[in-house]
Formats: sequence, structure tokens, C-alpha cells
Amino acid sequence: MTIFKEFTFDSAHFLPNVPETHKCRAIHGHTYKLAIFIEGETDPVLGWVMDFAELKKIMGPIIDTIDHKLLNDVPGLENPTCELLAKWIWDQVKPSIPQLCKLILNETPTSGAVYI
Repeated sequence: MTIFKEFTFDSAHFLPNVPETHKCRAIHGHTYKLAIFIEGETDPVLGWVMDFAELKKIMGPIIDTIDHKLLNDVPGLENPTCELLAKWIWDQVKPSIPQLCKLILNETPTSGAVYI
């Protein structure tokens, strides 16, 4: 069984490695949408793979680190592309939730990254 929980957060960033004429070189912001996917067996007594409240509790400090922040100032995110941000989030979540199997991060409603 695979379950998922979605989160949103707002962050600013700039991409320092793109050409100076690229619009993403300037500081700008996004409302990100994040979906975390957890895979596992359904507990025969509780009836769930994982308590969504527990998942929210684990994700809280991670989201707090990036919500309403300049991502370039977060250690490990000096070049915060959507792809690198997705990997950074994965690296934060995986030690606490080994059953993490997929992460989808939307930078805009039509653009994003999938990390598996």
C-alpha cells in the first residue's frame, strides 16, 4: 500500500549559476506543493500504513526550515533548483521515515520534480 500527504510552503530563491540574463537569476518566490509518499503494509490492528498525524509531526520541522525563507540561505541549498530542493527534502525525511518511496515537488502549478 502507498499513502501520501501533501504540504505547501512559500519560499524565495534565486539561481546563482544561470546566465545573468536569465529571469531566475533575480530573487523571486514560489508557493511550493509537496507530496510525500510512504510505502508499507497496512497494520492489521490500526488499519493504516502510517498515522498521517505522525507524518505531519515529522515534516513540521523540515517545512519550518524552508517556509517563508530565502532558500539560498539554507545550508545545502545554495543553488536551490526545484530538483535540488526535492533531493534536499528527501535527505531530511528519509532518516525518520525509511518507508519513503517517492516525493513530488511542484514549484508552480505546471512545473516540478519527482524524486524516487
